[in-house]
Amino acid sequence: MINRIILVAMLSLLISGCNPTIPKDALKLTPQTLENRSIQTRMYEGLSEEEILSASAGVIQDLGFNIEESETKLGVIVGSKDRDASETGQLVAAVALAVLFGADMSVDKNQKMRVSLIVKPIDESNEKHTVRATFQRIVWNTKNQVTKAEQLDNPESYTEFFDRLSKAVFLEGHRI
Repeated sequence: MINRIILVAMLSLLISGCNPTIPKDALKLTPQTLENRSIQTRMYEGLSEEEILSASAGVIQDLGFNIEESETKLGVIVGSKDRDASETGQLVAAVALAVLFGADMSVDKNQKMRVSLIVKPIDESNEKHTVRATFQRIVWNTKNQVTKAEQLDNPESYTEFFDRLSKAVFLEGHRI
């Protein structure tokens, strides 16, 4: 009987010790978060949500992404593409280590790039919408281990995407 009580007490301590805690600032928005959102978001007028989604899907596909998910009722499109992730610097370092020390160093090999796009009406007229796009990537090395999982925050990429989308929205709006 005493052994059971001790066992239950020890298990309780083990389980309570594994309880993860959420950091205090986990949900706090930083100035960088707000800056990233402004880079990732644009407003469009004069088209329906469906027309903006159609133009967005075309741009995503033109950039080489395959549409994986699309839910027009929710205004969401998700796409991905696989790309080579080899970097010359990593390859040179791996060869040097192999030659000098016989070490087997893994290097980045493949990456999956993803785009997530959300269209959201601003007002009840359904004539003004915000479009937010985010780009992410996951990188695997030659040992098939994930080495990076990150959001891409390069402002030039978002500028290029939204320039293309603006042209596509114009063409969609004028039925060209």
